[in-house]
Amino acid sequence: MDARFLAISELTETPSVAVVVDVMRAYTVAAWVFAQGAEKIVLAESLDDALALKARHPDWVALKDGPPAPGFDLVNSPGVLRSADLAGRTVVQKTTAGTVGALAVKDASLVLCAGFVVAEATARLLRTHGSDTVTFVVTGEDGRADEDLACAQYIARRATGTGTDAADFLRRAAGSRAAAELTRGMREGAHPDDVALCLEVDRFPFAMVASPEDSLMVLRPHVLP
Repeated sequence: MDARFLAISELTETPSVAVVVDVMRAYTVAAWVFAQGAEKIVLAESLDDALALKARHPDWVALKDGPPAPGFDLVNSPGVLRSADLAGRTVVQKTTAGTVGALAVKDASLVLCAGFVVAEATARLLRTHGSDTVTFVVTGEDGRADEDLACAQYIARRATGTGTDAADFLRRAAGSRAAAELTRGMREGAHPDDVALCLEVDRFPFAMVASPEDSLMVLRPHVLP
């Protein structure tokens, strides 16, 4: 498998298969959303779009980066999500980088969204799909976020062989700028446990597949047999 690691700004053409990585925190949060029972996640283009979707569907749950805000039900924090009851719900998610990355590759034949918590399931799906080339979209810091790059490289290794040790990749992620800012309380809407939760490997047994549905980009969990 030929793995390419690109920032969102470096996407000059639509890849065939894309893995969009946002460890801290969009796709760790998305995995927790599904673990708490949600049916699907709608990836919103903007905060205004998220609020418009919420207005049209009052039973949907709106989630955003940063501090709580009028019209939004939850913040982008896995520590907060652990206590949310989302059974059967639809969640609308808008984040600074993660959702932007997925929407940037929405025309790819296969779009996976990932963090460490779904690494092996994502790698297994890539192995099953058998793609020759996979583009990993490193969403944070214009492709320089080491937690995202480390996770992308780890998944790429796992997709081509199962013997890769996660320790070095996790060490890089733990030493990243995002981890430091979350630990120091520099990002609003954070929980003290967020970094630890983002660095749990294979917490969940599903991959997350995004695809167009009724003009929306919708993320759903996918469990391989």
